[in-house]
Amino acid sequence: MGIFDFLSGEFIDVIHWTDDTRDTMVWRFEREGHEIKYGAKLTVREGQAAVFVHEGQLADVFTPGLYMLETNNMPIMTTLQHWDHGFRSPFKSEIYFVNTTRFNDLKWGTKNPIICRDPEFGPVRLRAFGTYSIKVSDPAKFLVEIVGTDGEFTMDEISFQIRNILVQEFSRTLARAGIPVMDMAANTRELGKLVGGEITAQLAEYGLSMPELYIENISLPPAVEEVMDKRSSMGVIGNLNEYMQFQAAEALGREGAGAAAIQAGLGAGLGMQIGHAAAAQGPWGARAGTPAAVPPPPPVEHVWHVAENGQTKGPFSKAALGRMATEGALTRESMVWTPGQDGWLRAEDVAELAQLFTVLPPPPPPPGA
Repeated sequence: MGIFDFLSGEFIDVIHWTDDTRDTMVWRFEREGHEIKYGAKLTVREGQAAVFVHEGQLADVFTPGLYMLETNNMPIMTTLQHWDHGFRSPFKSEIYFVNTTRFNDLKWGTKNPIICRDPEFGPVRLRAFGTYSIKVSDPAKFLVEIVGTDGEFTMDEISFQIRNILVQEFSRTLARAGIPVMDMAANTRELGKLVGGEITAQLAEYGLSMPELYIENISLPPAVEEVMDKRSSMGVIGNLNEYMQFQAAEALGREGAGAAAIQAGLGAGLGMQIGHAAAAQGPWGARAGTPAAVPPPPPVEHVWHVAENGQTKGPFSKAALGRMATEGALTRESMVWTPGQDGWLRAEDVAELAQLFTVLPPPPPPPGA
């Protein structure tokens, strides 16, 4: 074997790294015990940096480009000047490739609720979640502070620590911001900038930066959200009394037949109660020592709809129709309908309403009486 055959088999000529895993941050060039050949080519692609570690100490950082490892000024090359050892230097140098591109769509969220003081609701518990991106800004510092001698360092190995830092700063910023809960949705961008500014200095100690931070949602506990929904519903309803009347009319007036069935059921129940009461009393009234019969429930008051100019108005109670009759808004010829009634009828043809038009004041007393 010639000397050139020995050199070509014993040394590595090309040093480079291609990655398709999308989550590897640092990868060590595997040398398998071989020394770096004097004059070898080092290829550093865009989005990468190459860190040389010589004799356990960081020697140099190479940015994207093509390099010929033949300069005697490079600390790594000092180990290749021992010609008396036949290129078998006892010193070894390691090369770490660092991915300097952004790692996007990383998730974060509050594990426990954040207690804040809201100016409107008082003490509240808030949860939040979102996404962020991370990037290696200082490859040398990142290698020294985080990676160490790990031959393949992935994003999963540090994402948990970053999330802890992020949630801590988010909690502090949210508690000090004093933004009302009702206005937080409109200020998520500003909150994201505040948190990003607070976390920048701490991440810089690791050689990292956070280009983007998004707050997707800030939410209250489910019980509080349910109360807020009820409060919003009350604001939409407006007049509570009118709303309750409308709900009662809707329940009774579902297609007429349903209302008739409801009324028939009420009548049957009332008849059964009367029968049971009579059987308990016997022919001479209530027996001694037996409790008094429970009075039947009051009759169900009808609600009425009035047809006027091809439109339906109502529902109205009987008292409301009485006021309308007094004011002239309801006449004998007015067409009315109530659940359970067979079609529209004139007001004077309904026994319950006819009396509204027959009640007249008594004649005045004679003069001098």
